[in-house]
Amino acid sequence: MAAAKLFALTCIRKESHGDLSPRPHYPSMPRIPRGASADGKDAAGETSEARAVLSVVGMTCSACAGSVEKAVKRLPGIREAVVDVLNGRAQVLYYPSFVNEETIRETIEDVGFQAALIKDEMSERTTQLCRIRINGMTCTSCSSTVEAALQAVQGVLKAQVALATEEAQVQFDPRATNLGLLLKTIEDTGFEAILVSTGEDVSNIHLKVEGVRTDNSMRILENSLQALPGVEEIDTDPELRKFTLSYKPDLTGPRSFIEVIESTGSGRFKAAIFPQGEGGRESYRQEEIKQYYRSFQWSLVFTVPVFLLSMVFMYIPGIKHGLDTKIVNMMSIGELLRWIFSTPVQFVIGWRFYTGSYKALRHGSANMDVLIALGTNAAYFYSVYSVLRAATSPSFRGTDFFETSSMLISFILLGKYLEVLAKGKTSEAIAKLMDLAPETAILLTLDNEGNVVSEQEIDSRLIQKNDVIKIIPGSKVASDGFVIWGQSHVNESMITGEARPVAKRKGDAVIGGTMNENGVLHIKATRVGSESALAQIVRLVESAQMAKAPVQKFADRISKVFVPLVIILSFSTWLAWFLAGKFHGYPKSWIPSSMDSFQLALQFGISVMVIACPCALGLATPTAVMVGTGVGASRGVLIKGGQALESAHKVDCIVFDKTGTLTVGKPVVVNTRLLKNLVLRDFYELVAATEANSEHPLAKAAVEYAKMFRDDEENPAWPEASDFVSVPGHGVKAVVRNKEIIVGNKSLMLEHNIAIPTEAEEILAETEGMAQTGILVSIDRELIGVIAISDPLKPGAREVISILNSMKVKSIMVTGDNWGTANSIAKDVGIDTVIAEAKPEQKAEKVKDLQASGYIVAMVGDGINDSPALVAADVGMAIGAGTDIAIEAADIVLMKSNLEDVITAIDLSRTTFSRIRLNYIWALGYNVLGIPIAAGALFPSTGFRLPPWIAGAAMAASSVSVVCCSLLLKKYRRPKQLDNLQIHGITVN
Repeated sequence: MAAAKLFALTCIRKESHGDLSPRPHYPSMPRIPRGASADGKDAAGETSEARAVLSVVGMTCSACAGSVEKAVKRLPGIREAVVDVLNGRAQVLYYPSFVNEETIRETIEDVGFQAALIKDEMSERTTQLCRIRINGMTCTSCSSTVEAALQAVQGVLKAQVALATEEAQVQFDPRATNLGLLLKTIEDTGFEAILVSTGEDVSNIHLKVEGVRTDNSMRILENSLQALPGVEEIDTDPELRKFTLSYKPDLTGPRSFIEVIESTGSGRFKAAIFPQGEGGRESYRQEEIKQYYRSFQWSLVFTVPVFLLSMVFMYIPGIKHGLDTKIVNMMSIGELLRWIFSTPVQFVIGWRFYTGSYKALRHGSANMDVLIALGTNAAYFYSVYSVLRAATSPSFRGTDFFETSSMLISFILLGKYLEVLAKGKTSEAIAKLMDLAPETAILLTLDNEGNVVSEQEIDSRLIQKNDVIKIIPGSKVASDGFVIWGQSHVNESMITGEARPVAKRKGDAVIGGTMNENGVLHIKATRVGSESALAQIVRLVESAQMAKAPVQKFADRISKVFVPLVIILSFSTWLAWFLAGKFHGYPKSWIPSSMDSFQLALQFGISVMVIACPCALGLATPTAVMVGTGVGASRGVLIKGGQALESAHKVDCIVFDKTGTLTVGKPVVVNTRLLKNLVLRDFYELVAATEANSEHPLAKAAVEYAKMFRDDEENPAWPEASDFVSVPGHGVKAVVRNKEIIVGNKSLMLEHNIAIPTEAEEILAETEGMAQTGILVSIDRELIGVIAISDPLKPGAREVISILNSMKVKSIMVTGDNWGTANSIAKDVGIDTVIAEAKPEQKAEKVKDLQASGYIVAMVGDGINDSPALVAADVGMAIGAGTDIAIEAADIVLMKSNLEDVITAIDLSRTTFSRIRLNYIWALGYNVLGIPIAAGALFPSTGFRLPPWIAGAAMAASSVSVVCCSLLLKKYRRPKQLDNLQIHGITVN
C-alpha cells in the first residue's frame, strides 16, 4: 500500500512558485490540465480521469524523482504526478483524451529510467476506515467496553474509542464485516451510534425542502436526485423534510441538487441547506448540556424540600413538633414527606444511572453509574425499610437517609453538567478552525471569452468545483483554488501561522478561510467540502485527538478493576464498622444521637462507594491531549496524537537535515570564477541550456541566475541540448551548439578524465570554507569555470540551536552535501556533530545508532530522502514546506517552516505531559486520600465523618477539576527566548 499512501490526502502539500521567495505552505490545488478547457473538461466534454501506477527503476535521490515528475507533468492532460523514490513507484492522474499510459511510460524512459506499468494497487483496497460518534459514554470503563466489543467483531483490524471526543475510529475489512454491523455492535453495548464518515472519496450535504406535502412527493424528489451523475446515496427524513446526500464532488454538487429539486413539481418546492449543526457533535453536546441542566433543576425542586425537612426544619421548634407528629404507629409526617419528595429523584431523575448500570453489567463491566446506583439504592431502600418498620411497630425509632440519596443524585448531576460544559471547551480549537470558512461567497458567471456576465451571492457551502468566485478586499477566501484574475495580498496566518501577507497574482494558489487584504481576486474553486485544506487540517487534528497516548494505558488498566475494588472496599468498610459496633469495639459515645451503630456503618460504606471516581482518571489524559493538540494547531504545529506528544517530551537529541531545514532551501549563485577568457553571458547560456532539463535545486539556481543576462527574463528560450544525461548525485552532461558541456562536482570531472587545475582546486576549497557549494563547468573536456552557490541559513538557526542546548537537547546535523560545506554550516549554527555525504538509508542508520546509545531521537527534515530517518526516529518532525512523503512519515508537522517551532513542539509536549501528570496526581491522590477519610479514618481521633452527599459532591468535583486543569493549557505561551528572536518571513534576493 506504499503507492496508495502517496495519494492519501495530507494536510500539507508542496507548491512550486516562479520566484525565489518561499511561500507559506498549504495543501496543493489541482491544476487545469494542459490541453483542457478552462472548465476542466477535455475536448469531448468529459471530466473522467484515469490513474496509472508505474514501477520506476534507477532512481537514487530526490533529484531523480523530481526529473521524472517534471517530465511527466510536461505532457498534455496530466492532472497530477507523484513519484516515490523510496519504493520506486510513480502514480499519475491523467485525462485519457490527451495522453495514454504508454506515452507516460516512454516519457519516463526518455529521462533515463526503466519504467513498467503495474496494476493499480488502490483498486484492490482490502481495508476501510470509518468514524462513528458514540453518545452516552461517561467514563473509561464505557469506552473500554465499546472498544472491546468492536475489536471482537470479525473483520475489524483496529478499533480506537476516545472518551474525550466521544468517537470511535474503526479500521475493518469490508469483505468480512460492514458498517451496519459495527453500528449495531455499539448499540448492543448500550450506547447510541451515529456514522460520521466512511473514509470514502465522497462529500455529504443536508438539504431541507419546503412545499413537500406527501410521501409520494418525497419519493419523486429522491428518484430525481438519484438520477444525477455522482450521487452515491440518499437518506430521507419525511418528518423534517430533509434529504442527506453523499456525492462525488468531481461530478456534481449542492447547487445541482437544489436546481433539480426546484425544477421538479412546477416550482412548488424550495430547497436550502439544512440549518447548521443539525445532528453534529456540537449540537449533541449542547443538547447533553441542556439535558443535565434540566435534570439538575428538577432534582433541586424535590431535593431542596428534603434538605429543609431533614436539616433545617428539625431545628425550628414549632415546625419540628408538627413534623414529628405520628401518623401510623411510629411513622411521622416528616418521614413520609421525605419519602414522597425523594422518590421522583431516585427513580425518575436518577433513572439514567439505572440504565447505565444495566448496560454496563450486561456486558460484564462496571462503571461510575454502578457505584452511584448502589450507593443511592442502599441509602434509599434502607430509609424505606426504616419508615415501613416504624409504621408497623409501636416502639421502633429509626433514622432515614432520604436526604442522602436525593442530595447525592443532585450533586452528581451538577458535577456532570459542569463536566460536559468544560469538556465542550476542550474541542474549541476544531470549532475555531471550522469557523474560518466564510458563510457566503460571490459566484461569478462568465461568458465564453471570460468576461463577467453576472454576480450572485450564495451560501459558501454551495460552491462546486470549477466555480469562479470573486473575493473582495477585507473578505475571506471562500474556497481552495487558484487566481485567474487580479492581484492582492492574502493573510494566511489563520492556516499556516505565518503572519506576513503573501502576494497573489494570476496562477497562484489560494486557500479557503484566509483573509484577502487589498485587491480584488477572481479564483477558480478546485477543492470544496471535505477535500479543502481546512477540512483536511480539521481531520488531522480530530485524528490526533482520537489517538491514545501510551500513558493512558495506565488509566485503562486501573479502570478495569476500579469499580469492583471500590465495591469490595465499601462493603468491607460497612462490615468493619458494623462488627466493631456489634462487639463494642468503640465507645457508644462515638455514635451520633440520631442513629445507631448499623446506620453509622451504612453511612461510612455509602460514602466510600460514592467518593471514589473513575471518571477523573479516565479524563486525565484525553482532555489534556485534546487541548494540547488544539493549542499546537492554532500555532502552526500539527501534532499527530498522544503518542507523538508523549515521545516529544522525552527528546534529548535532535538530528537536523541541512538543505531546506537549517538552510532556506533556495540556493542562489553568489560568485562565478572563469579560468578562460569567455563572455559571462555566453558561459551561462551554455550552462542554462544544459541544466534546464535537471530538477536539482543547484541546477535551478544556475538557470535562474542565467536569466539575468537575458532580455526575455521571464521565459527565455535556451539553445537546444541533445544527448542529455543526468548522473544522480554528481551532475549533468549534454551537447549544446556542438560542444560537450559537463556541469557537476569534482568526482564527475575526474570520472571523465578532465584535469582540474590547481587554481580550480583552490577556488573549490575557498568556496567550501565559506559554506558554499562549488560546481565545475567543462566545455569540450576542458575546465572553464567554477560557480559558487550558497543556500543561506534560516534566520534564527543559531539561536534555536543555542536554546536547544540550554534545554539539554543535543543537536546533530546529517546531510548528503560535501564535508566542507557541511562543517562550515555546522560551525555557523553551533552544531558539533556532523555526518556528511549521507545517503537516505545512512541517515536512518545514524538515527538507530543514536537510539541504541540511549538517546530519545527527533529527526527534523523536509525531503523524500529524509523519510526513512523520520520513520526511524522516536519523533519525526517535517518542515511544512517539505514533500508529501516527508509529511506523511512525520509525527509532527511544522506548518510555518520555521526552526523555532521545533522548540515550540518540544516545549508544548513537555507542558502537556506535565499537565497529564498533574491530572493523574490529582485523580489518584484524590481517591487515595478521599476513600480512607470517607471510610472514617479520621473519625476515632477527630470525630470527623464525611456524609454521603458531601462525598458525592466531592466525587463530582474531582472530574470537573481534572477537565479544568487540562483547560488551563489554553493559556500556554511558548518559551520567552523565542519571543526575543523576532523571526519573521524569509526572503532571498
